[in-house]
Amino acid sequence: MFRTVWKQHPWATAILSLASLAALIFAVRLAVFTIYWMDPAHREVAVEGWMTPGYVAMSWQIPKPVVMEMLGLDERPEERVQIKDLAAQKGIPVAELIAELEAALAAEKAAGK
Repeated sequence: MFRTVWKQHPWATAILSLASLAALIFAVRLAVFTIYWMDPAHREVAVEGWMTPGYVAMSWQIPKPVVMEMLGLDERPEERVQIKDLAAQKGIPVAELIAELEAALAAEKAAGK
């Protein structure tokens, strides 16, 4: 049957095949991320230098723009910047930036509950 459809409509079959593959990739990605973030071990974890603002936002269930504001970032960074890189840019120790961020996260969580 596929051969018949391919012979009659090769472009439409190719486009449908590519669209189906893309949908499958996105479905698998959605499933993987959902399983990862549903695990309680990934909720409100202690901030570490390797984390990105987006990871912190997902872990603490706080909107990413709020976390970006906590870190003093006005706009979205062009690349996935890590906490340790932000500390280096600001010229402060990583532990100091992490302590400030965790205090702000705890305050935001307390205000939201």
